Amino acid sequence: MAGCLAKAGYTLVNSLAEADVVVYNTCAVKGPTENRMINFLKLATKDKKLVVVGCLPLINFERLQREVFFDGAAGPALGEKIVDVVEAVLRGEKVLALDNAEKAKPSLNLPRVRVNPVVGIIPINYGCLGSCSYCCVVFARGRLRSYTVDEIVERVKLDLASGVREFWLTSQDTACYGLDIGTSLPELLRAVCSIDGDFKIRVGMMTPNMALKILDELIEAYKDEKVFKFLHIPVQSGDNQVLAQMRRFYTTEDFKKIVNAFRGAFPKMTIATDVICGFPGETREAFEKTLRLMEEVKPDVVNVSKFFARPKTLAAKMDGAAPFSEIKERSSMLSSLASKIAFERNMEWIGWSGEVFIDEQGTDPNSWVGRNFAYKPVVVKSALNLLGTVVRIKISKAFPTYLEGETIS
Repeated sequence: MAGCLAKAGYTLVNSLAEADVVVYNTCAVKGPTENRMINFLKLATKDKKLVVVGCLPLINFERLQREVFFDGAAGPALGEKIVDVVEAVLRGEKVLALDNAEKAKPSLNLPRVRVNPVVGIIPINYGCLGSCSYCCVVFARGRLRSYTVDEIVERVKLDLASGVREFWLTSQDTACYGLDIGTSLPELLRAVCSIDGDFKIRVGMMTPNMALKILDELIEAYKDEKVFKFLHIPVQSGDNQVLAQMRRFYTTEDFKKIVNAFRGAFPKMTIATDVICGFPGETREAFEKTLRLMEEVKPDVVNVSKFFARPKTLAAKMDGAAPFSEIKERSSMLSSLASKIAFERNMEWIGWSGEVFIDEQGTDPNSWVGRNFAYKPVVVKSALNLLGTVVRIKISKAFPTYLEGETIS
């Protein structure tokens, strides 16, 4: 959107004070996220034109209309249509561009303004094939719409020519990529990896049931050196009955089969997963199964979420949700266990040496963050500008969320 507005002649500014129009791109996947979005929007100064885009207007338009004064609202994946919305708002019109937003699929060749000059974020599809009982995103994103392999390959080539060296292939579920157009994620990875150039690929989140269908081909595609050995595969619960209530079409055994297969092929694979605490029907016994599953699988990263009922979802109508105090306790227990496991996993990297691609600046002025082949974040101290370079590192320290290393010749 920023790229399209800049191309149309608008000036992008870095502060609210300088702006005539404020475009706020929103998320509303979780209750606390929606609350944060609403609070930000309420703080928007009244002398600015405010355009609210993204998932919030489609997920909870009633609340947005009730609590926020805005001049325009539109759904996600807006692409060049943002220019029409902004122009109409500047003419004094009240704009609601919510029709067919769940079917939108903007061109991958639109102009863009990068937050990070060496990282290219490429959506490979919009929507998904799931029907999770807790998920409200389907109301904003709709059903699966995949880009063709050729479209994605062309975008990668354009980004490579502009200096990008790390690609994030993203979507709500990368494992269902291509099922609507007769192709698959492994086929896409083979095509992207065949492009000449020195670059890396991070594959985004995939649901276990979809990954299971392409498991052997997926592992084969991951063998290419250009693919980070990183797998984000959300399990959500360690109890099969809870998974059925969630309408997640796999079992914990399926999840373990995928993890074991990937670790069998890539022993130092980074495994990331997601867990929801306190879903309706999750008893204490069911929660303890989740704890045991984490102890058995030992994922490197666990994104822990407390259950919040979302508008228009099946889960919002379900009985049996635990009291919030109990959900909070379970979340705390799981987070503590996840941090302990992450630290133990990271300790295994001490003494490792190898190449790290520096893809962002650290929080300290002379620190840089890079990724090794398993997408482990490695902090390096240097007064030089290392962004976009490959350095040889020896890991000297480990923390629950990152490693620290020293450059070696």
